[in-house]
Amino acid sequence: MNKITQLFKIKYPIIQGGMIWNSGYKLASAVSNAGGLGLIGAGSMYPEVLREHIIKCKKATSKPFGVNVPMLYPNIEEIMKIIIEEGVKIVFTSAGNPKTWTSFLKENGITVVHVVSSSAFGLKAQNAGVDAIVAEGFEAGGHNGREETTTFTLIPMVKEKISVPIIAAGGIATGRGMLAAMILGADGVQVGSRFAASIESSAHDNFKHKVINVNEGDTQLTLKELAPVRLIKNKFYQDIQDLYQKNPSKEELLTLLGRARAKRGMFEGDLVEGELEIGQVAGLIHQIQPVAAIIEEMITDYEIAKKELTTFGF
Repeated sequence: MNKITQLFKIKYPIIQGGMIWNSGYKLASAVSNAGGLGLIGAGSMYPEVLREHIIKCKKATSKPFGVNVPMLYPNIEEIMKIIIEEGVKIVFTSAGNPKTWTSFLKENGITVVHVVSSSAFGLKAQNAGVDAIVAEGFEAGGHNGREETTTFTLIPMVKEKISVPIIAAGGIATGRGMLAAMILGADGVQVGSRFAASIESSAHDNFKHKVINVNEGDTQLTLKELAPVRLIKNKFYQDIQDLYQKNPSKEELLTLLGRARAKRGMFEGDLVEGELEIGQVAGLIHQIQPVAAIIEEMITDYEIAKKELTTFGF
């Protein structure tokens, strides 16, 4: 056991990212049942929809699971009330100040983890009293840090500054990636893109098939003026780049973005006009697999890589 498996009472130090439109109760419960920590992604759920997913997840697994809550969510007070009422024991917060909710959650007996993109934010989260942090590098899909620091450099930098357990995220989809992150100082890993393309993901099959056909260079971080987001290049992405040629205002970018673009792309399967969020590591994802097979493959790959290091004399 290590710090992360002890903290969450799980078998493997593998956390499933709480991704909007991908992370319903089916994915979260499957990851937890396979020995990792599944997270329900509250960012794309109305409060009562979240309650429904929590109730279904409790029925689908007896293992620990959690909820990921972007703190910019408009119904945040109601979301937190539901989390308490339904007895959720683990909450990952992101996209906001960790001081806002950490004390409240911990007073209610909840283990709190905050997602950061820099060592400075890691220190703020530690000072706010979180139990662990997710340090997410620039490679990650979806909404990203403005610093554009890669996982390979971020993890050891964060390790130098903080003492709480570190979960590495961004660019991790294999056991070898997991081993590399832990050698750099992480205590566990958070995996997003590979689980987004799993059978149990709530994403549309069109999106999953798009993900497994992504190649190197097919994703790009954009919309930095609003909230940096990594997207698969499609017509919608190209429309953004065409608008940038006109030196647009934030209002013009918001008008182009419109509403529900992410739902349209990832959940409804519109590969042309939808927002398709995925990480750079999608280039290593070649199959739509069951969660249990993904975790088994990652652990096997991790153990083989460890033995290879020993064979090489390291």
